[in-house]
Amino acid sequence: MLSAALSIGVLLALLGSGAAGTAPQGCDILPQELIRMLQILERSVAESEVPNPSVLLAFNLAGATGSNARQQLLKEIEEDAVNRAQKDLSSGQVALYTLALLSSCRDPQHIESHGLSVNLSRVLDQKTRKEVAKLEEDGVPLTTLYSVGLDVLALCLARTGDYEQDAILLAKQLLNPDSRIDVDTQAVMALALECAYDQTKLPDTRDLLQEALEEVLETASKFYAPREWDCAQAFSAVYSHQLQQPMAVAQALPALVHKPYLDAASLDCSVVAVTIPQLPLSPSQATTAQEGPPITVHYTITNTLKGKPFQFSTTVSVPAGSTLLAVLQAAERAEPKKFSFETQATSWGPMVVSIHGLAGSEADRTFWEFFSGADALQEGVGTYKPQDGEHIRAVFSTY
Repeated sequence: MLSAALSIGVLLALLGSGAAGTAPQGCDILPQELIRMLQILERSVAESEVPNPSVLLAFNLAGATGSNARQQLLKEIEEDAVNRAQKDLSSGQVALYTLALLSSCRDPQHIESHGLSVNLSRVLDQKTRKEVAKLEEDGVPLTTLYSVGLDVLALCLARTGDYEQDAILLAKQLLNPDSRIDVDTQAVMALALECAYDQTKLPDTRDLLQEALEEVLETASKFYAPREWDCAQAFSAVYSHQLQQPMAVAQALPALVHKPYLDAASLDCSVVAVTIPQLPLSPSQATTAQEGPPITVHYTITNTLKGKPFQFSTTVSVPAGSTLLAVLQAAERAEPKKFSFETQATSWGPMVVSIHGLAGSEADRTFWEFFSGADALQEGVGTYKPQDGEHIRAVFSTY
């Protein structure tokens, strides 16, 4: 969603802005920005349909462990892990749950809720074995390399499973000149490699992991300007986005407080470093928002990948300030046979999983991708707000 946030955070961690416990000048989060971001996370706990482990991680890494919302979220994460880890969650989701619970000083090998328990470390290792087997056999994992990076990081921090060999596999992926790995995925893979590097004593393995880490930083230096890394500039880039989406805030905040995911297993949970002031009423609680004047949005859906190809277009009118989700709903109301769609609740908000009866699939690595004109959207349908006259395209795509 916000590509730069987590990637910048990882670079800050790897380049030492937080590793030694001191921050370079210009790299301390502004107190008012810290409170603003924590309040967004606190509000999201009550508003989210599903418990978000990334939010719990951010609370803990930022030192806001005394928050009532954080305590509530911890209970929800434990309950969800017990009920869903084995059957419903992907490896990457289990990895995030593991990291969140480690950062809460919980033992992932024995998570309890309502008299039931689960060995989350074992579940994660089992799911990671399947990811790695697919990656070794077909060159792609069951889900994504991003998820596998989270898997290996969580296994490493939990000191369980064959994370060292998994890290070697990730390092080879990063060093493969034919690999085309996006910067977010490289960032998460780098965290896993950094953890494994710190744990292994084998010289050959350390050399390989170090080479891969240097490759990530070299690639990143070409992605961000200037070439010489500027921590203050990175912070400024994150601030400029005025992050509002809870998941984006949760990904950026750990780096801004110099506590990367690598620190998840070494926190002192008895220390409350940050107290969050009482939340003001949210706009929805304080007043009913006034609808803006109507705007016109053009909407096209296209499939050329699976089954019979189709393309349908329509134009809808919605109040100014409406989200893309409202545009899809208006199109469905007008022509349900063409523009029917289904969503699924995720940590990023509602995700469109099916349009016109055609659903994306992990098995064939397909999904519905949204564009504004020729540009892929960087926000979800629940937060992106089209402008008057904008052309939104939903294209059935592969990843």
